[in-house]
Parts: sequence; C-alpha cells; structure tokens
Amino acid sequence: MTEPTPRSDEIPVLPIDPDVEVAQSAGAPRPVHLRPAYIAVVFAGGALGTAAREALSLAFPPADGIPFVILGINVAGAFLLGFLLDALVRRGPDEGTRRMLRLLLGTGVMGGFTTYSALAADAARLIGSGSALAGILYGLATVLVGAAATWAGIALAAATHRASRRADR
Repeated sequence: MTEPTPRSDEIPVLPIDPDVEVAQSAGAPRPVHLRPAYIAVVFAGGALGTAAREALSLAFPPADGIPFVILGINVAGAFLLGFLLDALVRRGPDEGTRRMLRLLLGTGVMGGFTTYSALAADAARLIGSGSALAGILYGLATVLVGAAATWAGIALAAATHRASRRADR
C-alpha cells in the first residue's frame, strides 16, 4: 500500500504548533500545556523517569568523581527520544494516542530520566575541583554523543518504519 503522491500545486497546511489544537468550534485554540489531563500525563511520566534516573545514579555512583551513569542516562534518553518522536510522527498527526504517548514517554519519562542540569552541575564541579579537562570533556562528550544518539534513534525508527511498510506490501 503506497501513500498518494501530493500534487505539486497542493501546499500542505501544517499547524503552527503541534501542542495547539485548532478546534472546528468557535473560540481561541487552547494550548495543550494548559489542559489538566495532559499535565497529569506529563507529571506521571516525569515521576517515573526521575525515579528511574535516581535509582540508577544511586546504584552506580561516580567513578573517580566522574558520574558515568548520568552520561549514559543522557545518551540513552537522547536515543530513545529520537526513536520515539520519529516513530510517532511517521504514524500520523500528533493527536489522540500518539499525542498521549509523546507527552507521557517523551516529555514525561524521558524529560524526567535525562538530566542536563546534573550534567551542568557535574561538569562545573569537576572544573571547580581542579579537573578542568575532565569537566570539559564530560560536558562535550555528553552533548556530542547525545546528538549522535538522537540521530541514531531517528535513523533506527526510520529504518524500522521502512521495513514494516515493505512487509505490509
């Protein structure tokens, strides 16, 4: 089954912000971040992600003052977020179940699981304690490897999507 190819004279109309639903009814659209149900979903996901991060950081303390588990958490979270968001966007508009999954897993769980505030604090602590090179490398490695992990997550989601479409034919 193939998707119809849009005609060149058709210009798709995209929402300005996927978190603003434009209802067919009169009145201004209400942003998603102001809706109690969505706030609760993000809160629940954030609590789960934060608990998982805390459990891992307690189970695996820093080695030689370097919090490798936080680096791993941030890289894993970047990969998972890249995979999740690409997988969701390939399955259709950001509404209904897809929106709930994005908010629960992406914004909530991955937002609570990853911790760039701890990255900044740990890098500053390393630099302030006389390990400037370790602090700088720790910060750079987290950001650069995290960016590569995000790309890898997106690439894997795209490949998975292509494979499932071929299997459907």
